[in-house]
Amino acid sequence: MKLFFLLLICLVLGGGSFAQQKQVCFTFDDLPVVGYGVDQSTQNQIFTKLVSQLTTLQIPAIGFVNESKLFRSDRLIPEQAALLNQWINCGLELGNHTFSHPDFNKVTLDVFARDVIKGERKSKEWLRSQGKNLTYFRHPFLHCGNSKLKADSLERFLTGRGYQVAPVTIDNEDYLFALAYQRAHRSRDTTLANQIGNDFISYMGEKLSYYERQSSRLFGRDIRHILLLHANRLNADYVDELADLFRKNNYRFVSLSETLKDLVYQTPITVFGNWGISWIDRWALSMGKKGDFFKGEPETPEYIKKLAE
Repeated sequence: MKLFFLLLICLVLGGGSFAQQKQVCFTFDDLPVVGYGVDQSTQNQIFTKLVSQLTTLQIPAIGFVNESKLFRSDRLIPEQAALLNQWINCGLELGNHTFSHPDFNKVTLDVFARDVIKGERKSKEWLRSQGKNLTYFRHPFLHCGNSKLKADSLERFLTGRGYQVAPVTIDNEDYLFALAYQRAHRSRDTTLANQIGNDFISYMGEKLSYYERQSSRLFGRDIRHILLLHANRLNADYVDELADLFRKNNYRFVSLSETLKDLVYQTPITVFGNWGISWIDRWALSMGKKGDFFKGEPETPEYIKKLAE
């Protein structure tokens, strides 16, 4: 009996880390694949590897689709359709990222709304066949409207169509690393590709630490984070190391619906502009935070920027 109570005390005291375990949702934009000009066979390999890794790692990710990638001359491309069905069949979620990735800050609500509706046709159909709904929307470029009037008008439209916005709290420039990585692969420079991959993981670790600090400064606690990534070769090759980075920082992987239960996502946004920034930055600006608050955000290495030019 004494042993039992000793074990119970150890679980309460030592197991508190599990109870306090942090949470993150992995989200991937621009599905099926950001291929940077690679052929269909290579896209298939990239996508299949990404799905396999997410499934093996038990990450309940969501992917946001640009359905324009499913068509060629208004005809559905069977291979691209098969990729998204593979994603769904593996239990991963889909969201709407518009049909053609327009910039809401540069077009009217009417133009943007038509693109949202056009971008949901096949995704809704395939999800419905599995008894699921298309629930979440991610803004291209994270541009939500550069005025309150414009932002509110889009919010009303999305709500009317049954969408819930998918925010981002851990923003980053993975797309620059991914383009540099793809170019290294194209030139068969494996040494450079490995360097880019390793530097990407280091950079993401710095980004995680930065946004953890910022959220703690704003809210006084750890929040449930939403990580922005893109469906590309880099993330297919390094999502396992990225997952390990988060696990080492005491995170577990959760769905978007679970993440959005955190009341932090009800924090009002009252400042608007042409920016495409994280929700932590939006909340900070809405709370009146100034320049010094935003110091220390990790920068993308210069050699990555040059390779991605």
